[in-house]
This record gives sequence, C-alpha cells and structure tokens, in this order.
Amino acid sequence: MNQKYPSVLLENAVNELSSLPGVGRKTALRLALYMLRRDVHYIEGFASALVSLRRDIKYCNVCHNICDEDMCTICADPHRDHSVVCVVENIKEVMAIENTGQFRGVYHVLGGVISPMDGIGPGDLQIESLVQRVAAGEVKEVILALSTTMEGDTTNFFIYRKLSSYDVKISVIARGVSIGDEIEYADEITLGRSIVNRTSFNDSIKI
Repeated sequence: MNQKYPSVLLENAVNELSSLPGVGRKTALRLALYMLRRDVHYIEGFASALVSLRRDIKYCNVCHNICDEDMCTICADPHRDHSVVCVVENIKEVMAIENTGQFRGVYHVLGGVISPMDGIGPGDLQIESLVQRVAAGEVKEVILALSTTMEGDTTNFFIYRKLSSYDVKISVIARGVSIGDEIEYADEITLGRSIVNRTSFNDSIKI
C-alpha cells in the first residue's frame, strides 16, 4: 500500500532522499521530518554543501583522488615516498589505508575494477595513466591493493601484464584481508599489516 503524505512538498523530499543508496522510504521520511524541524539556515547550508560538492570538487591530475585543487594533498606532500604507488579501486580505499597510518607512499585511484558483467573494461579505468606514471621512471614499486574478489584479481593481473616490461617492483597486499573481502570494510590493524607485509605479485600467481 502506497504511503499517503499530507504535503506534496514532503512527498517530493522523501522521493529524493529515498533515491540515495541504502535509504528506504521510512528512513527518508524520518530524515525529511528531521530537516523540517531545523531552521531554514541549517537547510540552506546543508543544500549548499551538497551543491558545492558536486559542482566544485576536483580530481587530482596525478592520482585521481578527490581534492579541492588540481593536485591532492598527498601527491603534493614532499615528505611522502613518491617512488611507491599504491593502486586502489576508489577513494574510499585511500581513506581506509590512510587511517592505518602504515603507508607513506602515494596512491593511484583506478575508479573501479574490470568487470565484464557490469560492462566495465580496462579502458573505463585509470590504468593507462598508471602505466604513464611508471614509464616516467620515478616509480620503483607498485602495490596492488584491490579487493580480493574475482574482479579485483582480474584487474591485478591485467595491470601486472601492462607493467611487466618496466623496471618496477610489483607487489600485492598480504592476504590478511580474507578472500572476497572489500578493502574499505577491513579493520585498520588487518589492513595496515596487509600493506606492510605485502608480497611480490609474481610469487602470488605461482601459488
């Protein structure tokens, strides 16, 4: 049975909020009613933050992380080890690894993983720009830190083949992260140890 609303404006707000991932209509209604109790300045600030996020956010021209300038603070930090590049699926993984405090290199955000079932091929990801970074000659090690799923492993192997002709060490995070686990959901201690205890990718494919 469809929910009836006393106001078209309330219904419109519920419709928009329930379009967010993981937000059902009951939760959307609760959020809408909460916002209705707040003063208009709070709502204007809330809406302005969302508009600014979508309109003004930038992507680092080196690693493709989100940032406020043309280069993210990690890539711009002279104290980071720019010869070690950690390859991750998306921005959430950067945040997860940074929270461990165990990694002082830099990142490369692919923007996803190879998934033919979802219509995502190598050309849809930031793989070629990674190859260009390695080809420039300053990168000594590439750490593949993708989720331990079939899609993640497929992407790892594709990148390994693309970089195999370059003089660069290619390693993969230790399997302290369980098979099938998403990197962003791993606890910080396990994830940190997986980065520190990384192994040669070439050895991993011989297992």
